[in-house]
Amino acid sequence: MNGFVVRGIRADEWRLAKALRLEALKDSAADIAFLETYEDAVARPDSFWQERALGAGEAAGGVRQFVAEAAGGEWVGSVTVLVEEAGSVDWAGLPVERRQGHVVGVYVRPEWRGGEVTPGLFEAGVEWAWEVGLERVRLLVHPENLRAQGAYRKVGFVPSGVSVPVGEGFGDFSGEVEIEFVRERG
Repeated sequence: MNGFVVRGIRADEWRLAKALRLEALKDSAADIAFLETYEDAVARPDSFWQERALGAGEAAGGVRQFVAEAAGGEWVGSVTVLVEEAGSVDWAGLPVERRQGHVVGVYVRPEWRGGEVTPGLFEAGVEWAWEVGLERVRLLVHPENLRAQGAYRKVGFVPSGVSVPVGEGFGDFSGEVEIEFVRERG
């Protein structure tokens, strides 16, 4: 795959997962790409990152994190898919009508953007979603994050017409609105 492989993370790789997340939160688009600040993330204890990697690791059921790993072991991108069960309520407090995946934490290092890393990460995430029986995969994107919207369209996601308000509990991000993009199974 053009100098990298895409694979699921392992629980013992929490330090690498933490480092890539912190790098993502320093990206120039981080203020409209992630509902978390660098300052909040860097203040979290190691136990948080260990639990997060364990929960998104190979044996996980309700969440799966994939990384693009370059030759030599450098992580150059990541995507996480969360399972949302029909009849539950999502992170924004809205009802979930279908069993679906929710893509979060999309990040590709700048020098790897525009090539095959983003499609490779999404292929792995969507394939996993279909393997675990999800009906569709969705993601949310800020209306001003045109770079991300373009990348999502290139990997088969389309706007659903749904806007999702960011509720309380997200600090400076409360009151923002995200646009839903979806990819249907089929």
